[in-house]
Amino acid sequence: MQVTVDDSSLLTVEPRLSNWSRDIESGETLDVVLVEAGLSATDRTEIAMALGTEYDLRRLRPGHSVTVVSAMDGSLRSVALAVEDGVRIEAVFGDQLATKVVAPDPEVVTYAGEAVIDSSLFAALDNAGIPPRFAVDLAQMLSGTVDFRREIAGGETLQLLWREARVGEDRMGQPDLAFAALEVGGALYEVVWPDNGSGQATIFVDGEVLRVIAQPVEGARLSSVFGSRPHPVYGNTRMHTGVDFATARGTPVQATAPGRINFIGWRSGYGRVVEISHGSDTLTRYAHLSAASEDLTQGQRVAAGDIIGRVGATGTATGPNLHYEVLVDGRPTDPLSDERLAEAAEFEANDAAALSRLADARALLAKNLDRENGLTATERL
Repeated sequence: MQVTVDDSSLLTVEPRLSNWSRDIESGETLDVVLVEAGLSATDRTEIAMALGTEYDLRRLRPGHSVTVVSAMDGSLRSVALAVEDGVRIEAVFGDQLATKVVAPDPEVVTYAGEAVIDSSLFAALDNAGIPPRFAVDLAQMLSGTVDFRREIAGGETLQLLWREARVGEDRMGQPDLAFAALEVGGALYEVVWPDNGSGQATIFVDGEVLRVIAQPVEGARLSSVFGSRPHPVYGNTRMHTGVDFATARGTPVQATAPGRINFIGWRSGYGRVVEISHGSDTLTRYAHLSAASEDLTQGQRVAAGDIIGRVGATGTATGPNLHYEVLVDGRPTDPLSDERLAEAAEFEANDAAALSRLADARALLAKNLDRENGLTATERL
């Protein structure tokens, strides 16, 4: 008897695959890891070129990982490089080698916290388990309004609301402040940050709009303050005429207050510079830039939060940072405490809309603080 088999009814059996994976260690290159995985020189070169089109392989660091997937006959199926923020770059083998970038879809989570200021703002946040980098954001936003070195007597309570992008238990990127409330000397200072990435914040005193101001660099670390200091390049003690914010090269630099572009160009020591005049007596200077914005022209009007350039290390600089100065009548003044710049940043806000945003922020803070306190109480049980 002849038996006929219908090929179309047979299931396609996928070949068994093997996975090889490990983290990159300090000082290692991608090629070193691929050699350990047993890949040929030809395959290693092809993979490096493919992955390199999507990611600068010079940026590899410990914690990144490589995964090699191959069939049991040794033929390569894919090589994946997992880098920061949960991003994976994959080289997939087929008729042609194809490269794709797989980025996770993060969930934005809102957190709230309270900190009691005893010695310093940075220490208070750190002790409360709140990202201490927010100390820089607050110092920038409240400069000219609150002098943290003189007006904080100790015992003040700071309440904060912030957002984090998360994939599972991992935080993607840096957290962003949403709201801050601080009572100093009988006055209640509140700051509402937008969620549109503009960096602009509305500042309220006792429930009334004071002004809108923007940080020069979002999320940067305050690396050097105004005043005398040992010069990091020349070694001798010199007057530091501004403040420095250390952050990655290429980070956007924003105007801190509305004004007109006074100068775009190169100044010895400062490197590439953009200067903005705010009225007749106040000027802000943004130095060590890698580039000024292409559409920026002298005399152009800019608003607080407008991007005017990118962080760099031009001029006399030891690494990427923004040197930020405030000059009044041609004389440098402390950017974190000068009142004239605060006056230059006055903003005719829509009071109704601003007060609505403030009410929403207060309600969200209260809701999240209740949630955090409830979780803490449950953990104690």
